[in-house]
Amino acid sequence: MLQTNVIILKTRPVGLPKVSDFQLTTEEVPALRAGEVLLKAVYISVDPYLRGKMSGTKVPRFEVGQAIASKVIAEVVDSNNDNFSQGEFVSHYLDWKEYQLSDGMGLVKVDATAAPLTTALGVLGITGLSAYFALLDIGQPKVGETLVVSGAAGAVGSIAGQLGKLMGCRVVGLVGTDEKAALITSKFGFDEAINYRTTPDLPAALAAACPQGVDIYFDNVGGPISDAVLASLNPYGRVAACGAIANYNDTEPALSPSMLPLVVYKFLTIRGFLIADYAARFPEGLAQLALWLKQGKLTYAETIVQGFDRLPEAFIGLFAGQNEGKMIVKI
Repeated sequence: MLQTNVIILKTRPVGLPKVSDFQLTTEEVPALRAGEVLLKAVYISVDPYLRGKMSGTKVPRFEVGQAIASKVIAEVVDSNNDNFSQGEFVSHYLDWKEYQLSDGMGLVKVDATAAPLTTALGVLGITGLSAYFALLDIGQPKVGETLVVSGAAGAVGSIAGQLGKLMGCRVVGLVGTDEKAALITSKFGFDEAINYRTTPDLPAALAAACPQGVDIYFDNVGGPISDAVLASLNPYGRVAACGAIANYNDTEPALSPSMLPLVVYKFLTIRGFLIADYAARFPEGLAQLALWLKQGKLTYAETIVQGFDRLPEAFIGLFAGQNEGKMIVKI
């Protein structure tokens, strides 16, 4: 009987997750039945939103003793399903297991010859689609406007900034290190970068980088950084609230928004975003992103961590800003 490694939720994290909140264990993989495929994980995505599923703030949540799950690129190593052949690669939300069975439902084939496999977890996956729909549908960028992106060196932020440039915007990115500031201006084409950790006066830095004010804010972080950007928004400014990584590990309820009067007096639009709402339009978004990638108008960065047992470490690293672009674990 085939044995597989599994990573389960051992305890619900309090505050910043710890490696001890997870447990590496093993289990037997049942025999392959009719209609099933045996999958071997090749690349596993780690994402900040998983934190909410660990504490129960996102539904469905992970239960203690249950395997963590996220987007996975897997190889079909055996098949009793006519729709899938041995050696093909597929993508789906799967458990953090090295091997597992699937009935084939939801599996999407990934063409390893069209683009690197990892792009299906990043720029040509949910990451790219999140940037595409949040910016274009909520941000509604116009030529000459100013876009500010927080978490600008991350998976979604780095793509959102590039899309803003393609739409004719001035793009300013907020990052936490000088290295990331250099990355987003040199590799991703941002007009300016602000290191919020070393900038003594963030509102003043924003005013200098955005002399015409801010028209669109692509918010990946929340917290005090977002308060500063909201105060810089022009009348009728738009905010695409894509993430709030600064608050995911809070142990106390968040206070009421301190910037609420600004929303009224500046006629601001702040809209939350869940990529699942755009499922029917995924083909449209993927086709456009793939075209821009092929044309060289779009690029991406990845942080690849080697080893199944390092999944918890890679996940926790997201909250310390240890990733440039998409964080992926190679199995």
